[in-house]
Amino acid sequence: MKAAAATALLPPNWRQRYRLRLKRRQLLWRSLRSRHQLRSLVDRSDQINRGDLLGFVVLRNESARLPYFLDYYRALGVKHFLVVDNGSNDGSAEFLTDQPDVSLWQTRASYREARFGLNWSTWLQMRYGHGHWCLTVDADELLVYDGIEEHDLSDLTARLGQQGLPGFGAMMLDLYPRGALGDQPYAPGQDPLEVLNWFDAGPYRATRQSPMGNLWLQGGTRERVFFAARPERSPTLNKIPLVKWNRRYAYVNSTHSLLPPALNGLYEGPGGKQPAGVLLHTKFLPEIVSKSATEKQRQQHFHRPQEFDHYYDELSSAPDLWQEDAQKYRGPGRLCELGLMPELRW
Repeated sequence: MKAAAATALLPPNWRQRYRLRLKRRQLLWRSLRSRHQLRSLVDRSDQINRGDLLGFVVLRNESARLPYFLDYYRALGVKHFLVVDNGSNDGSAEFLTDQPDVSLWQTRASYREARFGLNWSTWLQMRYGHGHWCLTVDADELLVYDGIEEHDLSDLTARLGQQGLPGFGAMMLDLYPRGALGDQPYAPGQDPLEVLNWFDAGPYRATRQSPMGNLWLQGGTRERVFFAARPERSPTLNKIPLVKWNRRYAYVNSTHSLLPPALNGLYEGPGGKQPAGVLLHTKFLPEIVSKSATEKQRQQHFHRPQEFDHYYDELSSAPDLWQEDAQKYRGPGRLCELGLMPELRW
C-alpha cells in the first residue's frame, strides 16, 4: 500500500453549512444560466428510460479516443451519453452526431469561465440525470474496479444501492508508455492500454480539506516528472465519478468534490474501506505532444494558467516518463494488490 486513508474531519459547523448551501445554490444557478450557451446538435434524450445509467462528458478534439471510449462504456452498461462539444475542429462532433446512443450539444464559450465545463454538465445532469446513476468522466478516463470482468456497472450500482451508498469514488492513475512521448503509434479505436501500460505505484498522499470534507490526493507520475519542485501544485487525483444523481447536487471542482458535503465521504483514497475504483488516465497518448502547445496558447485548463506554462513546455519536448520502479499494468487485480483500490468481495 502506497498511501494511507485520510483522517476524517469534524462535520462543518452551522455557519459553514449555511455557506456551503449558499454556494451550492449559486453553482446550480450558474449552471441553469449556462444552458443558453449550448446549441443542440442532436437530441436523442427521448430514448432515456427509467433506470438507465447515463454518461456525461465535456470534450474538445477527442476524435482519436472516442471510438474506443464509447465502446468501452457501452460494454460496461452506459445506456446513453450526454456530451458537450466545446468547439472541436477534428471531426469529433460529426462522429458523435452519428452515434445512436449520444445526445450532443455544442458551445464555443470559454471552458475556463464555465468552471472548466462543469456549468454545462451540471445543467444536463439537472435536466436529465435526476434519479439516474450518472457517470461523469473525461474522454481520457477509463474506470476500472475489482470484479469488472464479471460485473458491469449495473451490478456495481445495485451493490452500492444495497449498501446505502449513493456514489463511488476513484483514484486517477496516470498511465504512460516506455520511451519518449509521441514515439508510439496509435490508431483511432485502438485500446489505449496497448500503448500506455506503465504507472507509478506511489508515493501518494491524501488529506481532508475543510469545510467540505473532500479528499485531496496527490503524488504519482506528473508530480514526479513535472512538479517535483512544487509538489503542492501537482494534479488532484481523487474523483467521485459515479453518483446516483439528484438535481440538487453539484460538482465543485471537476469531479474532485461535491455538494452537499456529505457526498465527499464516499471516497477515502488508497487504503480506504469504502468501495472504490481507479480511473485509468490515458492522457499521454502520442497526440499529447502537439496538443500541449495548443493548450498552452488557449490557457483554458488551470485557474492561473500562466503558472503552468512550464508543464506544457515540458510535454511539448516529448519527455520519457518511464522509471526503473514503474509498474506494468496487468489489470485491476494488481491495483488491488498494491492497495490503490479495494477488493469488492462480490
